[in-house]
Amino acid sequence: MCLGSVMYSHKEPMEEVRSHLPGLTGLKNLGNTCYMNAILQCLCSLPPLVDYFLLGKYKAALHKGNGEAVTAFGCLVSDMWLGESACVSPEGFHSVLGQRYPTFSKRTQQDAQEFLICVLNELHEALKKSSKRKCVPDAKGTRGSLSETPTIITELFEGQLSYDITCLECKSTSHRPESFTVLSLPIPSKSACSLQDCLECFFQQDTLTWNNQIHCSWCGSKQDAAVKATITKAPQIIIFHLKRFEWQGKQKRKLSTDIWYPLGDLDLSPYSSEEMQGRKAAEYSLCAVVKNLKNNEDSDLPMFQVSGNQAGMLTNSFSKGLSKSTTTMKSQGNGFAWRAVSPVPAYLQRTFTGGREW
Repeated sequence: MCLGSVMYSHKEPMEEVRSHLPGLTGLKNLGNTCYMNAILQCLCSLPPLVDYFLLGKYKAALHKGNGEAVTAFGCLVSDMWLGESACVSPEGFHSVLGQRYPTFSKRTQQDAQEFLICVLNELHEALKKSSKRKCVPDAKGTRGSLSETPTIITELFEGQLSYDITCLECKSTSHRPESFTVLSLPIPSKSACSLQDCLECFFQQDTLTWNNQIHCSWCGSKQDAAVKATITKAPQIIIFHLKRFEWQGKQKRKLSTDIWYPLGDLDLSPYSSEEMQGRKAAEYSLCAVVKNLKNNEDSDLPMFQVSGNQAGMLTNSFSKGLSKSTTTMKSQGNGFAWRAVSPVPAYLQRTFTGGREW
């Protein structure tokens, strides 16, 4: 049931609205849909996104015939934040999304990251001003522009990289921009390492040789090249996906490396462009982690959340040994979401009425 009739006023403090702790609501497993529930729990706990749907702002952006998924998502947010039940069913949203992406209509375990990309794409496509729509049936890509048309999804989740490509023969350099909503990070060690290690590995300079050579317009031929990425626009909420699987010959192997990560004060300035470094860089606080509890591909994907630098809504093994003074954690997480906190670059500053500051 969608609680569309429940009025939510931006003049009403969030603390008064959630007298029975709305938002702390379970999602029914529809049969191997824990991957979906984990992602939905994370998305439905992000204050700017929650406010956008609870205040009904999405309704004005919808176009006739293309808003089924957005409406279903809005109903789910309302049920989780304004409903009376301790557990609700995401079946409505699952059914609508499955019509667009048949892979997710099956009651089988799927990849949480691919599901996240499809959800963000579907919400964005329905909310953008153009009525033309795109479908991404195979969402294996982790970095790609959603659209040039801004929506709440691009405002919150989309950042931009710049790839500096230098020909090693003539030393000429070209710049290639690329938008992203999820950064897929390599794990540089089979033993424990930090999130910063993963970031440094992703942003380190790489050399393109052999079949990966570039065609240099100055040389007029294929040449070896050095490539280095930098962040030119930091998103309000940045999502990292960890590459937990690697191929050894024909065998697919999972990396169970423990990753240390801070709960707050994540600084992206070492990986940012000089223009961004000239400003006071945004710092990020952890808001969600999706973790695979077991060591196989068919395992459950629970969700972990924190509030600022303090222990917040914790589930499963994450809560063990965590206190309010904890500043770092380690886990075999599959994905992380970080939300920018003050200071935020001017081009990212936005006001979301009634939201919670994490």
